[in-house]
Amino acid sequence: MYSALPPKQGLYDPRFEHDSCGVGFVVDIAGRKSNQIVRKSLQVLMNLQHRGAKGCEANTGDGAGILMQIPHQFYKSECRNLGFDLPAPGRYGVGMVFLPRDPYSARWCEEMVEAAIRRAGQTLLGWRTVPTNNAPIGESAKAVEPVFKQVFIECNPYIRSRVEFERKLYLIRKRIEKTTAELYFDSLSANTIIYKGML
Repeated sequence: MYSALPPKQGLYDPRFEHDSCGVGFVVDIAGRKSNQIVRKSLQVLMNLQHRGAKGCEANTGDGAGILMQIPHQFYKSECRNLGFDLPAPGRYGVGMVFLPRDPYSARWCEEMVEAAIRRAGQTLLGWRTVPTNNAPIGESAKAVEPVFKQVFIECNPYIRSRVEFERKLYLIRKRIEKTTAELYFDSLSANTIIYKGML
């Protein structure tokens, strides 16, 4: 019988290999966007008995997340309510940022992000606070819960392709991450967004 695993050697023993736990995929093979995909993904999450490690409380673990295409129509409406308009899909990026709870530290981090955007020749469109519900999570998780915000970045007109803009967003993210550990980018892209939480 053929196995993709190498034979036992040195400290390696294939007996200890196992599949990843708590992973589910829901996709539309044709690439169509649909709220139904998100709903089915959440159902997969609820059906998984084991979604990662548990901490000292039954309702504190290592969380879960969902990666999806940027929901342009939803963000367009939300951003208009916040006082700014989004350009066409692909001409803006969305960053999911975890900020410190202290308002002064959070503002300092926002200013750092805004400065990095300017240095990269892009335009800050605005910030959006992501609505959250921390009622179901344990006290130890609540004690370290960040502030969840989204930053919207407009692509400079001199950038002609989505790939080039993605590179620019990647560089913005990496430069910020190398500067401070005060914040965390869950994602920064013109194509996809990642929502993570203690679910």
